[in-house]
Amino acid sequence: MKLLVIGSGGREHALAWCLAKTPGLQKVFVAPGNAGTAAERGLENVDITDLDALADFAEEEKVSLTIVGPEAPLAAGIVNLFRTRGLKIFGPSKEAAQLESSKDFAKRFMTRHGIPTARFASFSERASAHAYVDQQGAPIVIKTDGLAAGKGVVVAMTVDEAHAALDRMLPAEGPRAPKGSRPGQVVIEEFLEGEEASFIVMVDGKDVLPLASSQDHKRIGDGDTGPNTGGMGAYSPALVVTPEVHAKAMREIILPTVRGMAAEGMPYTGFLYAGLMIGKDGSVKTVEFNCRLGDPEAQPILMRLKSDLFTLLDHAVAGKLDQVEASWDRRVALGVVLAAANYPSTPRTGDVISGLPKASEDSEDSHVFHAGTSERDGQTVTAGGRVLCVTALGDNVKQTQKRAYNLIIGIHFDGMQYRHDIGHRAMPR
Repeated sequence: MKLLVIGSGGREHALAWCLAKTPGLQKVFVAPGNAGTAAERGLENVDITDLDALADFAEEEKVSLTIVGPEAPLAAGIVNLFRTRGLKIFGPSKEAAQLESSKDFAKRFMTRHGIPTARFASFSERASAHAYVDQQGAPIVIKTDGLAAGKGVVVAMTVDEAHAALDRMLPAEGPRAPKGSRPGQVVIEEFLEGEEASFIVMVDGKDVLPLASSQDHKRIGDGDTGPNTGGMGAYSPALVVTPEVHAKAMREIILPTVRGMAAEGMPYTGFLYAGLMIGKDGSVKTVEFNCRLGDPEAQPILMRLKSDLFTLLDHAVAGKLDQVEASWDRRVALGVVLAAANYPSTPRTGDVISGLPKASEDSEDSHVFHAGTSERDGQTVTAGGRVLCVTALGDNVKQTQKRAYNLIIGIHFDGMQYRHDIGHRAMPR
């Protein structure tokens, strides 16, 4: 049996690493993969990104199942393509992936189906957007409508910050418009108070299998300061997701979304990620939807998964998720992202990485997942904003945090930056 994981980031490394444990597996192809997946036993990188070429490859290699990691191929319709060619693939169709590829679509969908979320308005013209911000005041949230690799969100604490974000996201109008510029769109939302958590499930079109809860750390700096990033680290389980919050998220957000998508003729299959805002009063609102596993949430979540991942995926593709359950390690998993110089604005690439443990040196309690890495002249170099995710397991958050940060000590590349407080919200206060 052969499997194919599409993508090149830390999420895809974690997926392929987890799938490589499947009994009777011949190989996991990763397209295009990174320097980490190239070094893993049982994995093989394939330098293909074109969707038709990927479908051809899956046919030629008789791939049993393809798993899509990132959002861009989903939004481009890779699932539709594979299905028309009779190839098994796990992920939402292009139509269903609009839950992530268009913030405006997602917000309107939630409004139609009574799913709790922040009040919002959408704009494609600067003048009306600026006027709305002046009317609403700050703090306020500005979001790019389309895909932005997790970085198209500005939480503006002042009106001036909101206006500056609008000027960046929306093109100038009239004679000042840059030549060849296309209309953009932004979603402006009310600022929600509370604590965020990541709630990720598997969906087969009708049934849902929740994964372990997790909490991401979006801001670049310690103490949740600085600009938003794609995620600087995560841990699982998230203490803020109590049994009551879990039940409410399933009842008020996840199940209405799955039923609503089916009712609108876009049955949802794949990973579904709901970013939750949990209020002090126990209320739960949807910050956003992603149509994939989170990154870096995937790394600690999959470290804790004791069930065979392929079995879960196979049941999901067959529409039989109601026949399986997921088993989780009782311990805490925590991952710390090591980011490149100048991340998140203009990350520098090409810096040599030293001190990486060999795949054989990783213990059962830790793993270094690669995200933005590549090989050059026999050396591993940085090739993206988020470079590595150093992930560990432990009996509690404090022990796991210490284990992960001890692993980081020996790793180096010029300009390396990381947060020193991943998991701080779960620490005793």
